[in-house]
This record gives sequence, C-alpha cells and structure tokens, in this order.
Amino acid sequence: MTRIFIVLSGVLGFSAVALGAFGAHGLRSRLESLPDGVKRSEWWNTAAHYHLIHALALALAAWLVHRGASTSGSVAGWSFVAGVALFSGSLYLMTITGQTKLGAITPIGGICFLVGWGAIAVAGWRLGSGN
Repeated sequence: MTRIFIVLSGVLGFSAVALGAFGAHGLRSRLESLPDGVKRSEWWNTAAHYHLIHALALALAAWLVHRGASTSGSVAGWSFVAGVALFSGSLYLMTITGQTKLGAITPIGGICFLVGWGAIAVAGWRLGSGN
C-alpha cells in the first residue's frame, strides 16, 4: 500500500500543480468574459488548493502505513484520494461547465477529507502507544 500511496501522491501533486497553472494562465481569460467568471475562478482555485494539500496528506498516509499503521493509514489514504476526486473534481467540473448542481457532490468529498484526517489522528495515536 505504501508504494501505491506514494505514486498516487506524486500523480495528484503533479496534476494539482498543472491544473492550478492552467487555471491561472489558460482558463482565467476564458472565465473573465462570463458573468459568473469570478465565482468560477474561485471554485477552480479552491479545487487546486485542496487537491495539492491532500496530495501531500496522501504521502503522510503512505508513511503511516509504512510505519505499521496499516488500517488507519489505508483508510486515510483512500479517503484523501476519494476526497480529491469528489471535492476537487466536482469544483473543476462546475468551473468548466457552469453546472452548479454538481456542487451537491462537493460536501461528500469534504467528508472524505475529514474521515482521512480523523484516520491520521487515530494512526498517530496508535503509533505513539506502540500498538
């Protein structure tokens, strides 16, 4: 699991930086002409921000799995992957399509992030106690 999470962390980090740059340089001019362009740009920035943070969090989950917190670390890692897909993915799609109904998916991704961080806390607690 450690290898999978580290590879996914790299892929997610790379794609977050690429999508962030695209939003800042390639997408901004297209969005400026839209009536809701400012809001859409904010969605994109939020998506890229959370995407990148959780790419790094996935590396932390990989480290925890490597240290022996395999269950909690795995829950955290897969929760972060799902969170990026659902939270950031829905915001990216909302930005491009303007379909705000996709926003109904965004909180599910946020819950995945919360589950992941909770699992990180559990894993850390268990490592500290030697279990």
